[in-house]
Amino acid sequence: MGTEHSKNEGRRSMFFLRKGPKLPAWEDALLSGKEPKSLLKRGLRYVSLSLIMKGMTSTPDFLWGLPEVQKLNLSLNQLVVIPPSLGKLDRLVVLNLGGNRLRYLPKEIGLLRNLKVLFVNMNCLTEVPAELSLCRKLEVLSLSHNCISQLPLSFTDLTSLRKLNLSNNFFVQIPLCVFALRSLDFLHLGSNRLENIAESVQYLVSLQIFIVENNNIRTLPRSLCFITTLELLNVDYNAIQTLPDDLYLLRRLPRIAWNPMDKGLHIAHNPLSRPLPEVIEGGLDILFNYLREKKEHN
Repeated sequence: MGTEHSKNEGRRSMFFLRKGPKLPAWEDALLSGKEPKSLLKRGLRYVSLSLIMKGMTSTPDFLWGLPEVQKLNLSLNQLVVIPPSLGKLDRLVVLNLGGNRLRYLPKEIGLLRNLKVLFVNMNCLTEVPAELSLCRKLEVLSLSHNCISQLPLSFTDLTSLRKLNLSNNFFVQIPLCVFALRSLDFLHLGSNRLENIAESVQYLVSLQIFIVENNNIRTLPRSLCFITTLELLNVDYNAIQTLPDDLYLLRRLPRIAWNPMDKGLHIAHNPLSRPLPEVIEGGLDILFNYLREKKEHN
């Protein structure tokens, strides 16, 4: 009797499974016969879903039926397109699309009004949609290792942005909209094609870490010396010959730094005019005293 009952239950389950929409083979393998919701992890703060390194060439359709997801990791796949359906996940707080083959982002990304962290590094982007500026809660944005040469002016609306990584792109100058982001404490523009830093950099009054290594910068603007919050200034591998006399105002720089991770002034591999190379060997205090005395004598 019990055996017969089990068989009937099994047939009924199979019947309901057959009635559901048939998934593509690779999506079916991803789910392994489970309900899509079973992939969600419910932590103390967020409901998260990780589909990292799954070899995906397109996003699974079941994803857009999970509106409760708050942290989504689709990194290190082979995604070429993110569909407009992304806008349905309007509870997203963290979205990681890094390490794919994306050429553009859908304008529907602007519907993610709760988004705070966005990684789109290591893709093939040539531009960023203006609609991203509608994500007013955005605090962290990484667009590094793409093919971007400009940003939309509407980015001035991202007033909550604190960390911005634009390294390894094609920027010839720092985008004007960046200077309006007064909450920025981290700005990385290393390995671009910058030839100068605009005087407007002084408006980044909260900046603590500023990295512009491996560019074509010839001089540092005097206004940079007024960002007294700076704790790390990296101008390694540029074409700098002289330093602004007011550099000694950056008193939060603790040392001449050589390790990329260390706070301080990184100034290696620049064609500095003499006697600057010898002065720098004496340490930051010696350099600051030299610049202060030089200014007083002028």
